[in-house]
Amino acid sequence: MKNWDEVFMANYGTPTLTLVSGRGNKVQDTKGMEYLDFLGGIATNILGHAHPIIIDAVTKQLHQLTHISNFYAHPQGLLLAEELQDLVGDQSARTFFCNSGAEANEAALKISRLTGRTRVVAFTNSFHGRTMGALSMTGQESKRAPFKPLIPRVTFLPFGDVAALKRGINKRTSMVIVEPIQGEAGVIVPPKGFLAAIRERCYQTGALMTVDEVQTGMGRTGNWFGYQSEGITPDLITLAKGLGGGLPLGATIGIGKAAALLQAGSHGTTFGGSPTSVAAALAAITTIKSEKILDQVKALGNSLVDQGSKIPGVKEVRGAGLLIGIELFSENAKLIQKRLEEERILVNAPKPNTLRIAPALITSPADVEFFLSKLALVLSEQR
Repeated sequence: MKNWDEVFMANYGTPTLTLVSGRGNKVQDTKGMEYLDFLGGIATNILGHAHPIIIDAVTKQLHQLTHISNFYAHPQGLLLAEELQDLVGDQSARTFFCNSGAEANEAALKISRLTGRTRVVAFTNSFHGRTMGALSMTGQESKRAPFKPLIPRVTFLPFGDVAALKRGINKRTSMVIVEPIQGEAGVIVPPKGFLAAIRERCYQTGALMTVDEVQTGMGRTGNWFGYQSEGITPDLITLAKGLGGGLPLGATIGIGKAAALLQAGSHGTTFGGSPTSVAAALAAITTIKSEKILDQVKALGNSLVDQGSKIPGVKEVRGAGLLIGIELFSENAKLIQKRLEEERILVNAPKPNTLRIAPALITSPADVEFFLSKLALVLSEQR
């Protein structure tokens, strides 16, 4: 077998591990070494690896129907769209299925153009994907710069700044897109009331409010959607990652008038909402509900914040549920990530001073204690 660099483009760099199997929140590499997966495919494997209920659902689906074109309906897609309608809590909600978060945000961007307006408001340090439209709404210059010129008329406001909303969002704004928590920026949590202030300003100006729930959705924060902590209803919701229970699946959900803007022929996808991915999504949602997993997610998140903040070398622990950022006093996050990998724990360092964890929602209190003990050990080496 050839090496990574001999067959792949260089956009990811060369991985340090090759993983071959997994069960629950544990994975094994080619040498048979086992790791605690506290990244979860970046908030994607919400029930962990090889969950028996997802395996059964996907296997059954593969024996029935693998793929059809979007000229036809299939029962699983209808059931999942109905399930999402119920989770949103609004019967006006309508869903478009795609394959990824970037695609879901591209669909939201196209929907916003159908209002007759063309100006978009996003936020500094945001991340909405790497396709050209999604990248145009991403507030990270290092990711944007190599691909300019991007789509024009996108304005970036300071994330969390309520005062900036009044001057930045006006009656020429088609859409405001915001993450409830900025995951790729280092798990940045806005002040309480920020989402509600955006909602109010969008009501005042007629702009669509789009909430990017790609990382925060599907129970990640302890609620089905991150925006629900503020008791608001957006116009558009974008989903992916955890939605498919580990399989590729994205969605753009429109509510109220926004649900009716796409018309026949105005948008589409070949693989979006495939029966196989949708079967996995339905199995994941059913399991989360039946096992009351979200209650545990909130408790584990509180434990990570409370206990993690007490570890010497940790400046701040922030986030919600099982999307947690651990800010360090040092800028050695990449080194700490590597040392934790040597201690058989997988995490991510999105910023020089920040670790991010997003483990499976089935994570146990014992897993959290083990992670915190290893983090304390590794940080003690740096003093």
